[in-house]
Amino acid sequence: MSGAITVVSGGPVFDGTSVHRGVEAVFRRGVFQGLCPAGTTAQAGDRLDLGGSILAPGFVDLQVNGGGGVMLNDDPSPHTLRRMAEAHATLGVAGFLPTLITDCPQTVTQAIRATGEALALGVPGVAGLHLEGPHLSVARKGAHDPAHIRPMTDADLEALVAAKATLPVLMVTLAPESVTSEQVRRLSDAGVIVSLGHTDAGYRTCQAYAAAGARAVTHLFNAMSQFGSREPGLVGAALDGPRLCAGLIADGVHVHPASMRLAWRAKGEARQLFLVSDAMAVAGTGLDHFHLGGRRIQRRGGQLRLEDGTLAGADLDLLQAVRVLVDAVSIDLAPALAAATSVPAEIAGLPLGRLRAGKTPLAGLNKIAPDLASLARVR
Repeated sequence: MSGAITVVSGGPVFDGTSVHRGVEAVFRRGVFQGLCPAGTTAQAGDRLDLGGSILAPGFVDLQVNGGGGVMLNDDPSPHTLRRMAEAHATLGVAGFLPTLITDCPQTVTQAIRATGEALALGVPGVAGLHLEGPHLSVARKGAHDPAHIRPMTDADLEALVAAKATLPVLMVTLAPESVTSEQVRRLSDAGVIVSLGHTDAGYRTCQAYAAAGARAVTHLFNAMSQFGSREPGLVGAALDGPRLCAGLIADGVHVHPASMRLAWRAKGEARQLFLVSDAMAVAGTGLDHFHLGGRRIQRRGGQLRLEDGTLAGADLDLLQAVRVLVDAVSIDLAPALAAATSVPAEIAGLPLGRLRAGKTPLAGLNKIAPDLASLARVR
């Protein structure tokens, strides 16, 4: 687009909180300026007709294990991160946390270094790092390799604190079985986003760890102690009160729509429930399988499973997740979109997920079909 002014019209505009209809979005030199009533902007400059599509900020995904045919665990390098970023850009993602699944200490160190290098190189979309393990519970390991699960040592703690000093966002999923509450306090004080997950810990323990500084729960309902009448578990701790926000894999496979609906009533209106893809190597590709730590994972029927049937990540992107919230869980469009944009951005402290006057570029915004069936990136 050649002109200094670009006017985008012909469809609803989602600004990160609300869906606006009957408006035009004005951009100056490719940067958002504001919204005007339709038909009131000057005719000079370029015009972009949405054709009924929804203009929205790019998605923010805080749990991305792989994409473009590669996994971060396989080769923690800027090259891998760039391939992942390119794949997820085609899925509408503006910012993401590449996620390292439980691995050996050397691989953790490599992932921290690679993320810092990718950020220095300006790899589009890479916003920080999520370490999902290795300090988890074997009892709730899911697809994580139990050979690498271990307690957090003082050296591990210092390495994570040092990593946060070099990375804009560091999220760490851990289990109380492998980490002390004092270690959680140290991590939280250093600015690390501590997320509880892959744990069999009870309600009281999880509440105590939230008081110590844990802020989030990783893929709510999955790989954790469940809600019971006498022992509410981590699920109950997450849903009971405002201390813990929670990521949700809304593919209709990991979590039943009724469970998602209950979680939304507890956390959604408070903007404490956010969507994650938990994407693996197949994201953005037509691959039907991949390998994780030497184990084959099959892609079939919208699911990713190990040979023993264990779910291993999700065959999901955030547009699909939004559509599940709207169609299967009966969530309104605006809060469903917010759960994939502004809510995770706020939780991670990222300047993404909203249309901000003087800051948000037109390039990279999403044009989402009104039935949420497809999207295109604005170029």
